[in-house]
Amino acid sequence: MLLNIINRRLFLGLLLLPDLAFADQLNQANTAWVLTSTALVLFMTIPGLSLFYAGLVRSKNVLSVLMQCFAITCLVSILWLAGVYSFIFADGGELQKLIGGASKVFLPGIGVESLKGDIPETVFFMFQMTFAIITPALIVGGFAERMKFSAMLWFSGLWLIVVYLPICHWMWGGGWLADLGAMDFAGGIVIHVNAGVAALVSALVLGKRKGFPNTAMPPHNMTMVVTGAGMLWVGWFGFNAGSALTADGHAGMAMLVTHIGAASGALTWMFIEWKRFSKPSVLGIVTGMVAGLGTITPASGFVGPFGALVIGVTAGVVCFYATQYVKRILKIDDSLDVFSVHGVGGVTGSLLTGVFAASSLGGLGLAEGVSIMEQVSVQALAIVVTAAWSGLFSFLILKCLDKWIGLRVTSDEEVQGLDTVLHEETGYLDL
Repeated sequence: MLLNIINRRLFLGLLLLPDLAFADQLNQANTAWVLTSTALVLFMTIPGLSLFYAGLVRSKNVLSVLMQCFAITCLVSILWLAGVYSFIFADGGELQKLIGGASKVFLPGIGVESLKGDIPETVFFMFQMTFAIITPALIVGGFAERMKFSAMLWFSGLWLIVVYLPICHWMWGGGWLADLGAMDFAGGIVIHVNAGVAALVSALVLGKRKGFPNTAMPPHNMTMVVTGAGMLWVGWFGFNAGSALTADGHAGMAMLVTHIGAASGALTWMFIEWKRFSKPSVLGIVTGMVAGLGTITPASGFVGPFGALVIGVTAGVVCFYATQYVKRILKIDDSLDVFSVHGVGGVTGSLLTGVFAASSLGGLGLAEGVSIMEQVSVQALAIVVTAAWSGLFSFLILKCLDKWIGLRVTSDEEVQGLDTVLHEETGYLDL
C-alpha cells in the first residue's frame, strides 16, 4: 500500500515538471533547433538578402531594394496567417492532392500545446513562413530599379497565393508531386526554380533598365554585397539543416553538405573568372557561393559530402555561363541574375539530387526499387511543372497589374532613382 501511494505521488509530481510532461510527444531538442533555424532563415532575408541586393544596385536605388525586402517580409507574414499556411499544410480532404484545406486559417485552436510531429505547430508555422518570405523576396532581383512599389506589393501578394501556395502544397503539403516521389529537401524546386522563373518573366515583361546593356551598371557598394552574402551563407544552415526538423545526424549532414556546396561553388566561379578575365573578382566569388548554396538546397538532405562537392563545382560552372548567356547573348535584363543563379542552380541541383542521392554514390539512398534514371525523370517532371506554372501565372499577374495600375516608373523617374521618387529619401547624404 505504501509503495503504491509513493508511486502515485511520484507520477503526479513528474506531470508537474514541464520538461517531462510531454516527453512522449514534444521533443525539446528538435524544438530548440527548429526555433534557431527559423531565426536563421529570417536572418537570410533581413538583413542578408536585403543587404546583398541593395549593394548590387546603383546608389540611387539602394533604399528601394531594402524597402521591398522589408515590406515583403511583413506582407507575406500576414497572408501566411490569413490562409496561405492553411491551404498548404491543412488537410484538404478529397482535394488533398491539389490543395490543402481552410481549417487552419488564422490558426483557430492552435495553442502552446499544439504539435506538428514532435515540435510545436507554432514553431513549424514560423519556420515554413520564413521560406515563404524569402521566395518572393528573391524575385525582387529580376525587376530591381524599375518597378513601382505599389505594383511590387500587389505582385508579391498575388504571386504568393497563386504560384507559391499550390507548388509548395504539391511538394511539401502532401500533394501529387510528393506522391510521385519528387525530392526537394529544402526548396530547390519550390523556392529557387519557382522564383528564378518568375524573375525571368518579370524582367521580360517590364523590359530593360534605361541604358542596358550599353551603360555600365556596377554594384554601388561591394562591402554591403559581401556582408549580405556572408549573412546568407550563415543563414542558409537554418534553411537546409533546419529542414530536417530534427536535431540529429540528418541535420548535421545537411549542414555539412551545404557548406561544401557553397565553398566549392565559390571557388569554381572564382577560378573561371581568374582564367577568363585574368583577375578573380569579389563579386564573382560571392555569386559563386550563392549559386553553390541554391544548387545544393534540394539535395542537402539526401546526398553525402562527395555528392555535395560535385554539385557545388557544377553549380559554379553552369551558373557562371548562364549569367553570361542571359545578359550578353540574350540581353535580358535580369538585374541581379536571379534566374541564372537561383533558377538554373535550382534546376541543376534538383536533377543531380536524383543522381547523388543513390547510396552507391554516397547518398542516403533512393526509394526502394527506384533507379537513378527513374528518379531523375521524376525530378525533371517536377521542374517542368513548376517552371510552367510559375511562368504562366507570373506573366498573367504582371500583365493584369500593368493594365490596372502600371508596373513601371516613368523613364524620368528611373533616371532620378526610386529612392527619391517612391520614398522621398536617399541612402546617402551626398545624393
